[in-house]
Amino acid sequence: MDPIQRQIVDLLPRLRRLARVLAGQPADADDLVQQTVERALAARGQWRPGTRLDSWMFRIMKNAWIDETRVRRRRGAVLAPEEEGENVGGASARAAEARLEAAEVERAIARLPQEQRLAVALVLVEGLSYKEAAEVLGVPQGTLTSRLGRGRQALLAELEGG
Repeated sequence: MDPIQRQIVDLLPRLRRLARVLAGQPADADDLVQQTVERALAARGQWRPGTRLDSWMFRIMKNAWIDETRVRRRRGAVLAPEEEGENVGGASARAAEARLEAAEVERAIARLPQEQRLAVALVLVEGLSYKEAAEVLGVPQGTLTSRLGRGRQALLAELEGG
């Protein structure tokens, strides 16, 4: 396995986390991760050593998701609702409560407009700097800051009121 392949494998948990934010459904998220990795491997000659591989991969994922949503819109695809019983049973009450809280936050993030959802995911979930996240999204840093601020406010309002 060459070094870039190893680094991509190491990024898989973070890619899956971002894919869940974008796609919502676990199966759709897995498909998005697979598509992202395939595109990255096919275009690995375009990645510049010395730059952040995670930012490059996140940009590929964002573009793949935009392509997918366009295709779905054209086809009029309808996604099945997420099963509420996922991951139930076998855990302590504290772990179950933590999963419920995490699911509540995940649902609140999913209700944000896509621009805010991406800003929140890249900065708050993945830990990218404002500059890096702005580059991934292809927007000025001020635009990212505005989207992130509106996203944070909407999340707080949703979680405090919900």
